[in-house]
Amino acid sequence: MTTRTRILTGITTTGTPHLGNYAGAIRPAILASQDANADSFYFLADYHALIKCDDPQRIQRSRMEIAATWLAGGLDVNRVTFYRQSDIPEIPELTWLLTCVAAKGLLNRAHAYKASVDKNVEAGEDPDAGISMGLYSYPVLMAADILMFNAHKVPVGRDQIQHVEMARDIGQRFNHLFGNGKEFFTMPEALIEESVATLPGLDGRKMSKSYDNTIPLFTSAKDMKGAISRIVTDSRAPGEAKDPDNSHLFTLYQAFASKAQEEEFRADLLQGLGWGEAKNRLFQLLDGQLGEARERYHQLMSRPSDMEDLLLIGAKKARAVAAPFLAELREAVGLRSFVNQAAAPVAAKKKAAKAARFVSFREDDGSFRFRLLAADGEQLLLSRNFADGKAAGAVTKQLQSGDALDLRTEALGFSVWLDGAVVADSAEFADEASRDAAIEALRVALTPIED
Repeated sequence: MTTRTRILTGITTTGTPHLGNYAGAIRPAILASQDANADSFYFLADYHALIKCDDPQRIQRSRMEIAATWLAGGLDVNRVTFYRQSDIPEIPELTWLLTCVAAKGLLNRAHAYKASVDKNVEAGEDPDAGISMGLYSYPVLMAADILMFNAHKVPVGRDQIQHVEMARDIGQRFNHLFGNGKEFFTMPEALIEESVATLPGLDGRKMSKSYDNTIPLFTSAKDMKGAISRIVTDSRAPGEAKDPDNSHLFTLYQAFASKAQEEEFRADLLQGLGWGEAKNRLFQLLDGQLGEARERYHQLMSRPSDMEDLLLIGAKKARAVAAPFLAELREAVGLRSFVNQAAAPVAAKKKAAKAARFVSFREDDGSFRFRLLAADGEQLLLSRNFADGKAAGAVTKQLQSGDALDLRTEALGFSVWLDGAVVADSAEFADEASRDAAIEALRVALTPIED
């Protein structure tokens, strides 16, 4: 029997969707949800929104607008599980279970946290000024979103790959500590859609609210037409040939046109079509494709109780998965009923908890690396880059073989060598005594080690 692929996507509820969001994320996700071999989970990430926004009215408005946008865009709630994150109480409970096994050193390396610290340092502020625990532990909440439903694939932008890798690290740690031979969590993979459109805005830069260059999606036809009229073009007059390949108006048209429409528009621009008429054609194309969805959007926004009912049905479907799974996890960590409790394999658990472990991950450039983590989650080694996962795996196996280690000290750190080449490095230590203690800890960890 073929295992169905489970796909999970979260939508942060802090703004109003625009045309770029639709082409880049909403439309491809709705098409993907129609795959008969996939189980799709789509959720409004409203707990995540609280990290970025402290305006309750904006949060509430955005939740409604984003729900209405996805439903109006054609998301079939009978085929997918569509829910609000805040309607699933098992998610914050799982977040705490995962927080208790997540290494602080791992969270220290999160891009968003590091960027905030760097910004504070540059401004001469305290490194943690204005940084909430919500921002700091954001990766753990995201890990709970993913691991709660054991998603196989998580479509993300490149800036979110690290969070999926952290979910893997945290999930592996939990499995190692409490699995007793059982893998509770599936290891998720980041799904990067290279073909997804990144639309230009009115000024040619990436369409973004932060640039104030967006085209409204469902507000009104008049607003859409007004925005299109402000698209920046060159000064070529009607009758003069236009260059489609250097026109972001043409790029926008291309994202929604059929091949025949695209070729006709290209030919007309080369033959001198005026920019005013070109903008009108773009509006007619978009209005023709989005007009019906716009009507559905406004109907939904005028009847919020309909959306509420659909989301509560989605929450019920999601909790049918989450509640029994969380009960299993509570049992695993020792939060058990006093009645009829089974004897826990204490000795085996203690033994397993003492082992170090390897955690492999993939860098943004496609190379593979691994970390060796001590039982408490602290990093003992970080490998160099390998071309593929197989090569990285072969090195970890060699390190676990029991053969004598080739360790070479360098100032207040050390490196591990195999076959005449360095394969991994330690951190820098405060003094030689700390370095030597870490070397001894490494020798103990690799004699023997569980993968």
